[in-house]
Amino acid sequence: MKVIKTSVKGVLIIEPPVFKDRRGFFMETYRQNRYREYGTDRVFVQDNLSFSVQGTLRGLHFQVRHPQAKLVQVMTGEIFDVAVDIRPGSPTFGKWTGAYLNEENRRQLFVPEGFAHGFCVLSETALFSYKCSDYYAPDDDGGILWSDPDLGIDWPVKEVIVSDKDGKLPCLSELLPEQLYSPENKP
Repeated sequence: MKVIKTSVKGVLIIEPPVFKDRRGFFMETYRQNRYREYGTDRVFVQDNLSFSVQGTLRGLHFQVRHPQAKLVQVMTGEIFDVAVDIRPGSPTFGKWTGAYLNEENRRQLFVPEGFAHGFCVLSETALFSYKCSDYYAPDDDGGILWSDPDLGIDWPVKEVIVSDKDGKLPCLSELLPEQLYSPENKP
């Protein structure tokens, strides 16, 4: 397994081994003891599957009291996946990193707690799977506007399709400290 560090500490690109032959391929998408060796030692409690059409942009989402580490990957299609550091006091606070994930490179992105997460779909459709280290809590749902000019995320799509909710999210600078990740904010 190859693990690539990104420009934001804690966010990792993971390239699991893929075994191909004339029948197709096989890969382990998660094996706890192997991932633990690389610092992704979370216990995942929820798996999610998302299907989206080209131009869809989902995010940037996070939870404060129930922060979620995520292990994300694309089953079919291609996305550009983004993690934004929302840990006040972090040397990379407000910085983002992104990775192209698709059915050809079979890469995964590990996003630790304390990050806002989002992605946009580049292919005609994309089937996107992700593991979460805590349960989705609707009353703890937070987010940052995908087009926040202070973040300057270089989304590789010209026209995006966003939900009404995602289109009305605040910019990072508009959030109060208690609306951001902190180990003290957990119940």
